[in-house]
Amino acid sequence: MASVYILFSKQLDRFYIGSCRDLSYRINLHLKKEFVKSFTTKADDWKLYYSIDDLIYRQSRQIETHIKKMKSSQYIQNLKKYPEITQKLIDKYK
Repeated sequence: MASVYILFSKQLDRFYIGSCRDLSYRINLHLKKEFVKSFTTKADDWKLYYSIDDLIYRQSRQIETHIKKMKSSQYIQNLKKYPEITQKLIDKYK
């Protein structure tokens, strides 16, 4: 199973969106700055803001792309605020 995850940095006041098969492992990689050229190396205070779990990997990649294309922090906040948005995404990319 796979996940879409959204990290937030207060230091940068920015979100980072990604997808993976092992969420806790991937977050640890970001925190350890294992991805040398990744955007997440610009801050040290990344926290998991939101995640959508138990997805098929292809589905997680499609949802990640959808969220990134929205280019909206308000949309990301609404994902957390209104669970029906998340459910619609899951249904759309089945």
